[in-house]
Amino acid sequence: MDAVEVSTVVYVPAEEAYEFLLDFPGYARYSKHLKEVRRHGDGTPGTRYDITFTWWKLSYTARSEVTDVEPPTRIDWRLVKDIDAGGYWGIEPLPGEAPDGGDACRVRLHIEFRPGSANRDSLNLPAFVSFDWVVDKVKPKVETEAERICRRVVRDLEGQDRPVDLEIHQTADTI
Repeated sequence: MDAVEVSTVVYVPAEEAYEFLLDFPGYARYSKHLKEVRRHGDGTPGTRYDITFTWWKLSYTARSEVTDVEPPTRIDWRLVKDIDAGGYWGIEPLPGEAPDGGDACRVRLHIEFRPGSANRDSLNLPAFVSFDWVVDKVKPKVETEAERICRRVVRDLEGQDRPVDLEIHQTADTI
């Protein structure tokens, strides 16, 4: 499995960050390549989301499912078609860590995916474009989009832009 993880500190209580992250359809406004999110359920485990991405000449709708929640610290999810992928939003309370001595929390977006598991027939590729080329181009975009989403989440949670220190961790499994 390949994995990418992005985390940052947000100056709000963990409960507020958790409730904000449960509003998955709102994520469409954070990502350059995420065009639409349709929810089927109430956000609890079993809720499915149709997530439409566009990049270059491609458009793809992924389907994810909330697999578990641990309020207010974790939201687990997985993709349910076309690729072996999943992850979680983690929220770690950091009381008294905000600059004003108020509440803060570390918000973490963790994504794991197995590029070789992707269904090659799920994309309608232009002539002479290989699936492997697309995978090689998309992998770095996953990291870039994870960073963009975290920065915009911080802005919306705190109500203003500020410099955000992101910790980025990436691993590649050779299995």
